[in-house]
Amino acid sequence: MTGVAVNAYVLVQTDVGVSKQVAEAIADIDGVTFAEDVTGPYDVIARASATNMDELGRLVISRIQRVPGITRTLTCPVVRL
Repeated sequence: MTGVAVNAYVLVQTDVGVSKQVAEAIADIDGVTFAEDVTGPYDVIARASATNMDELGRLVISRIQRVPGITRTLTCPVVRL
């Protein structure tokens, strides 16, 4: 994605038994660099990129959160200090 100004990790909780399918669906979304199913309090971790915070919010709300099987997301923007 050209003009990327914002990167974020999106932590995803899913229904039981669907984390693999959710990770695959998220990985196919334009703007998502990768998505992997993991163990722990979250079931999937994805890396997303956007040109600004508004676009990032739209990506998470209108694309990622609409994937069937997702119960909750937490978006963690990357900061460079």
